[in-house]
Amino acid sequence: MTRVVIADDHPAFRAGLRVLLQDSGLDVVAEAADGPSAVDAVLETHPDVALLDLQMPGLTGVEVTRRLAEVAPQTRVLVLTMIESDETVIAAIRAGAWGYLLKGAGQAEIERAVRAVADGQAVYGAGIAERVRGFFAARSDAVVPPLPQLSEREREVLRLAAEGRPNAEIARRLYLSEKTVRNHVSSIFTKLGVNDRAQAVARARDAGLGAPDA
Repeated sequence: MTRVVIADDHPAFRAGLRVLLQDSGLDVVAEAADGPSAVDAVLETHPDVALLDLQMPGLTGVEVTRRLAEVAPQTRVLVLTMIESDETVIAAIRAGAWGYLLKGAGQAEIERAVRAVADGQAVYGAGIAERVRGFFAARSDAVVPPLPQLSEREREVLRLAAEGRPNAEIARRLYLSEKTVRNHVSSIFTKLGVNDRAQAVARARDAGLGAPDA
């Protein structure tokens, strides 16, 4: 029987998904409400598939996917989310996701996707596959930017933060209000799955984005 871990921060959605999967003959071995718990659940139960939302506290689904690719490569990740932006889809795939479904998918589609991913097949929901093909066809010779889950503006803000510049200076340099910079910083934290500026700066420098002033 295919073993599955569900990770989503909405209890009602997790409960419904558990019933749906069990009714389909799949074995739900654990649930998690945040990113770190999802990693722990996979390490404890060794499932065939981790069914992940992308917006979770602690670590984003993209970050969880990246960690699982390193520490639990035997578990394949299937994303089930409401987010369908090209940047996010590609970030998840680059992190190691085997499949990507939107939360509007029906029971039969989710069941088929879980079983297919468990068997080593890549699965993309309606509208996603064509966009993935189009993205890689259009960018086959393009340089992938560091931290591709961030927008270009967010990378600019993070680069300046990694150079040790405070929000007020970042706002002046980019001709933005300090409130807008704070909003960008908050979005960066969410997308990178970090809790504070120091962690975000560390991720930026690891990716080669920005450096401290001499």
